[in-house]
Amino acid sequence: MLSIKTLERGGPEKIDAFRVFLKRISKFALAIGVGLFSSCGGSLYRVKPVSELPSMPNSAAAANLGSVTFRAAPLLSDEESQELFESNLQLAGLLPVRMEIVHNSGDAVDLKRVRLRLRDAAGAEWKSISAKQAIGRILKANDVFAYNPAARKTFEKEFRAYELDLKSPLTHTERRRQGLVIFLSPKKDPVASPRGLVLAIEGLAQPATLNLN
Repeated sequence: MLSIKTLERGGPEKIDAFRVFLKRISKFALAIGVGLFSSCGGSLYRVKPVSELPSMPNSAAAANLGSVTFRAAPLLSDEESQELFESNLQLAGLLPVRMEIVHNSGDAVDLKRVRLRLRDAAGAEWKSISAKQAIGRILKANDVFAYNPAARKTFEKEFRAYELDLKSPLTHTERRRQGLVIFLSPKKDPVASPRGLVLAIEGLAQPATLNLN
């Protein structure tokens, strides 16, 4: 067995190599642990039911476009994503943005043409991706590769329940619709305190921008 003294005699390079080895072993153990858990049924991660999602924070940015009002609040900390999905989305380069659309009055609003674009203070654009794409990045970032396919399907179903529906019209009967829009960081790097986030809402008769932070 290698001792600290042995590593020290090998120099900084040997110590660094040993640290990398330990990191890989720990990730492998985590992946096996997740695989063993999921093989017994259930989901890869414990996803909080959508029904338990709290109301949008009062600090959420808002834009009233007449017939509809948009509100948005980014989940900037890993603690927030851990609470919902038991996984660190920011580590995977993902930024979830909570969205709420309120129907104020009038006819049903067709949301199919709505496009949500996110930029940061540097002017870099964050790409909107689907829940399925986000799940792939979460598993890759956490080196999760040994799992029961049924457990992944369950996780996908529970995760996709949070996805904002922009395919069906919003009516005054429904009144309010909520969901998440997942954005991928410009260089696919882990998300770390992005500044000056601006969300552009396009595709409706009147465009709008929301300053998220």
